[in-house]
Amino acid sequence: MIVTKSFQAQTKGDGQVIEINGEVCNQVTDSGVSEGIVTVFVTGTTAGVIIMEHEPGLVEDLDAAMERLVPRGIPYQHNIRNNDDNGHSHTRACLLGPSLVVPVAQRRPLLGVWQRIVLVDFDSRPRQRDVIVQVMGE
Repeated sequence: MIVTKSFQAQTKGDGQVIEINGEVCNQVTDSGVSEGIVTVFVTGTTAGVIIMEHEPGLVEDLDAAMERLVPRGIPYQHNIRNNDDNGHSHTRACLLGPSLVVPVAQRRPLLGVWQRIVLVDFDSRPRQRDVIVQVMGE
């Protein structure tokens, strides 16, 4: 069985981390799939989906790490060619990726005690993000 659903998340951009774990878990439970996998995918090229411990210190650490790796204030060819300001957003999203897969058993994602599924929006402006949740199994 394959069940595909989606939901929307309103974001502020600029590296905002939004926990979507509860919504994903609810959709897995509602899917009726007992054993299998769930894929979580965000549409767009300036956001990513990851698993992390969602606590304020680590959120700040992630933002600081991204700033060290992909600074906001340097020239980006994307910005030059497209008269835009979010080249860093696209580059940061490439590092995280738009999707992840989690095993499912007993109608729930098999996540560790502190693991949470989060959406990270790197865009330079607020966005409404579409998140696709596809549950596959039996």
